[in-house]
Amino acid sequence: MTQSGPDILLVDDDDDLRHALRQGLELDDLDVVDFKRPSDALEAIHRDFTGAVVSDIRMPEMDGMQFMARVLELDPAIPVILVTGHGDIQIAVDAMREGAYDFIPKPFRVQDLGAVTRRALEKRRLVLENRILRSELDAVSGIAERIVGRSPAIAALRDEIELVADTGADVIVIGETGAGKEVVARALHDFSPRATSSFVALNCAALPPDIFESELFGHEAGAFTGASKQRIGKLEHADGGTVFLDEIETMPLDLQAKLLRAIEERAIERLGSNKRIPLDVRFIAATKSDLSEEAKAGRFRADLFYRLNVVSLSIPPLRDRREDIPLLFERLARLARARYRREIPDFTPELERQLLAHEWPGNVRELRNVADRWVLGLWNGFGNGAASAGEDFGGPLSDRMAAFERAVIEAEIRKAGGKLKDVHEALGISRKGLYDKMRKLGIASDAEG
Repeated sequence: MTQSGPDILLVDDDDDLRHALRQGLELDDLDVVDFKRPSDALEAIHRDFTGAVVSDIRMPEMDGMQFMARVLELDPAIPVILVTGHGDIQIAVDAMREGAYDFIPKPFRVQDLGAVTRRALEKRRLVLENRILRSELDAVSGIAERIVGRSPAIAALRDEIELVADTGADVIVIGETGAGKEVVARALHDFSPRATSSFVALNCAALPPDIFESELFGHEAGAFTGASKQRIGKLEHADGGTVFLDEIETMPLDLQAKLLRAIEERAIERLGSNKRIPLDVRFIAATKSDLSEEAKAGRFRADLFYRLNVVSLSIPPLRDRREDIPLLFERLARLARARYRREIPDFTPELERQLLAHEWPGNVRELRNVADRWVLGLWNGFGNGAASAGEDFGGPLSDRMAAFERAVIEAEIRKAGGKLKDVHEALGISRKGLYDKMRKLGIASDAEG
């Protein structure tokens, strides 16, 4: 999201203090616009305001509590930081209950105000980004609602699905475990003329070899021991619709030959029968392997590969399209909200950092699990220690030290439940020292000061 407008709207009727605060914050690389009167500041605030508001409490025209109430009427998610005197602490505590982001008791250092403001700005950025994500999700329909993402690779995949869906051509979908191969297969089915007929999914790796043929082709009563009555197979059941063969690389070679014949002839015979049954079926196969290499190695029939490979669709792994993660996470969190009837918690800077940094070996399936845990209130991060699995401390010594410090501080923040007072005490450094390190290391936190 492109930042527009100042970082801070500063409101204080004391000219000397206001100018001093502005100069100090600007020296801290923050863009500040200051106002003597709250009414003038209100004219600069709107729902799309990207910054934070810093206001004194004691002002003649309108006190800080009244001013904050007016700001939050414009947008309850605008962070308002109140500057309080010694006698105003209880008022400030009440203000927190009314929606203030934080309060800074006098006397204070400008650096401390800057640190609180930066956390507020990060939270505001996430709020506005989430609004954009939600508006995008509300606006999408059709294939874009199924195949979610902004990345060029996902946009190209959607275009390919739209081109292929209504053709009836057989398709191989290639992607890592959890990448969403069945989602693509269902989109091909649902946006085709076959949508009103059956979509039959068969996991080739989950079926024991001794019942595989019966599952595919069906059988007549008495065809083998235990076949007490006629059974309709998956292919016949899918007549008029789509058969999805997941993990097709695991199918036994002898059955691959029989499947090839069914695909070529568009007909089957049940076990124990000589009757030819015509099929009107579209075949979609999914694999995480390179079937051409499997064929060269003799583990997959080359003729079946070429017969299925009329169209090949490739799904990129989640780690190669990180720009899609926030939008996709929002979509999955919405689905989790509907399933569990829970509200979606606020998207935090720490969650965003971890989502974007994670390698996602389980792809979208793993992201769905994280979204479920987040909505259920069970999310604790990807690791419990400072050097969690997956932490990379390679590179030059300075980079390794920075990565280690970042991991230690983030682990302590999680351990302290976001209470930074406990964090700097546990680490044996000053509050300012902690804030300085967090800023230097790029640790964004809406934790309590």
